[in-house]
Amino acid sequence: MKTVAALLIAASCLAGQAMAQAPMQRNQADMVVAAAARDQLIDQLVKTLNANYVFPDKAKLIEKTLRARQASGAYKNISSAAKLAETLTADIRSVNNDKHLMVGYSEHPLPEDMGSGAQSAADRAEEIAALKTMNFGIERIERLPFNIGYLDYRIFGHKDASAPAIAAAMTLLANTDAVIIDLRKNGGGEPETVALMASYLLDQPVHLSDIEYRKGKRVDHFWTSDKVDGARLGGKKEVYILTSEHTFSAAEDLSYALKHLKRAKIVGENTAGGAHPGDMERLSAHFHAFIPNGRTVSKITNGGNWEGSGIAPDIAAPADHALAAAQQAILAGMIEKEANKGRAARMQARSAALQAERK
Repeated sequence: MKTVAALLIAASCLAGQAMAQAPMQRNQADMVVAAAARDQLIDQLVKTLNANYVFPDKAKLIEKTLRARQASGAYKNISSAAKLAETLTADIRSVNNDKHLMVGYSEHPLPEDMGSGAQSAADRAEEIAALKTMNFGIERIERLPFNIGYLDYRIFGHKDASAPAIAAAMTLLANTDAVIIDLRKNGGGEPETVALMASYLLDQPVHLSDIEYRKGKRVDHFWTSDKVDGARLGGKKEVYILTSEHTFSAAEDLSYALKHLKRAKIVGENTAGGAHPGDMERLSAHFHAFIPNGRTVSKITNGGNWEGSGIAPDIAAPADHALAAAQQAILAGMIEKEANKGRAARMQARSAALQAERK
């Protein structure tokens, strides 16, 4: 999972893949990188990977790859900061395709304490202010025809700051007959907030996962809670989660847990496949790298995770058809139980209209 601060720094906050492909922040000027600065950047990237990457053996292989590319002159003619960040990102991912690994460029000087593990009160306030402008990830809540609830959720923000917004959203969804949670444009965030969201959908505390960190043999445990501030949806209401190839990190965490608990059905595309949490590390005044420093271990699947493979949908559909497909699946179940023939006919007509949308 990416920390929220990392998500906000990295790029557009759109989703994992988009962030991965666009290390340079939007609407910022490029800059020229001199040969000496380029070599210093590569040296620092190698040093940072060896010190922090969750898999030390892979860090060594990445170092070997970077040094071979450097010796071959692959970086010699790259003077654009944006292009260099993009190229280095592709190269460090080439060893084991870890989509959390990335190098980014910032037009503005980066704070010297980036990656220190500490966050100042001012930085936290700035982060929460940014989350407020995103409504703490809650893009849209809607009551669809036949009392189907819909939540478009874009980022798993800081747990305590996001809790009131999540409680309000879940309370609004509580009286619906089924719920669709749209994570197609969700690029991740905080695992604590994953556990909070899952708490609304389960009837009793569940040990979702652990995160095992490289340094200090630290292990963080993530459980759902039996107490929430909003209305609990519980374990019986039907839940469908929409995914795309951009669904990433913490968004995959929730999808993976609820799928394997058989609490939700996944509709859409195979997800991106990023299960390694980490932090943003400063490489120089204008370059940073996101380095995974831990490994997610599911307690539901006895140690598994979604790294590399992503999460396969239960109902496969192109991302832009996933909402219609989920509604059709819900309506199919409703029609089977509906005793009122007129209402059943209206449901069938709605399903036919949704099918037409998918063509």
